[in-house]
Amino acid sequence: MRKQSLLFLLLLLIISGCSTTDSPQTHKSDEEMVELTISAAASLQDALSDIKAAFEKDYPHVSINYNFGGSGALQQQIAHGAPVDLFISASKENFNQLIQDGIIKRTQSVDLVGNELVLIIPKDSSVRISKFAELPKADKISIGIPESVPVGQYAIETFKQLHIWPDIKGKVIYAKDVRQVLTYVETQNVDAGIVYTTDAMVSRKVKIAATAKERTHTPIIYPAGIIKNNSHPKEALEFFEFLNTDASMKIFEKYGFKRLPSL
Repeated sequence: MRKQSLLFLLLLLIISGCSTTDSPQTHKSDEEMVELTISAAASLQDALSDIKAAFEKDYPHVSINYNFGGSGALQQQIAHGAPVDLFISASKENFNQLIQDGIIKRTQSVDLVGNELVLIIPKDSSVRISKFAELPKADKISIGIPESVPVGQYAIETFKQLHIWPDIKGKVIYAKDVRQVLTYVETQNVDAGIVYTTDAMVSRKVKIAATAKERTHTPIIYPAGIIKNNSHPKEALEFFEFLNTDASMKIFEKYGFKRLPSL
């Protein structure tokens, strides 16, 4: 009887041991965690934050890591070998250079959304400016560094079209990206700044004084594309395709971006 009891206990231990060993394998995911690095124009921060949450909910094995900045600076980082999986630019010029360099395939790129250029002033500003032509009234005006920040280039194009650039050139305070321009205006370190509609919409401390007419500057289009030879081609394609879904477009529109007309 005692021998039978010992054999029964031994059998229970063996069964228990098998269950403990097999349990992790039963619950183990078929897909390992992957981290994607996305370099994107600073003006996309708020919209892409929401898109990240939606994407990671649908693809729990993928973690999105954003690198925000001026499109020109991001282009240079990628050109010099920065480990990036996908690039979203605020300038077709910066983006197309990477296509020409063979770093992005044209077949894995798309014109994603559009934006507008606006003149902003502090909400309680005492400077009366209601249109671009009145910018010479300001003492200090902030725009992005035109060589690396597309919004700065669009701003200068507009100033030249309106023939006010010679009058305000000496008053310009340059910023490293569009969000720094916004901060300068919010803190009243400058009297006015040039940003995108989407940046002005996220701040309660500024107001839009005027919107630039489309004919005064190059069309503001945000292209997106997958970096060739990236570390995670499958997941990069999944995120690229997710950006183009109706759900993502609704998020972009929520933050003021414009859908582009279908070709």
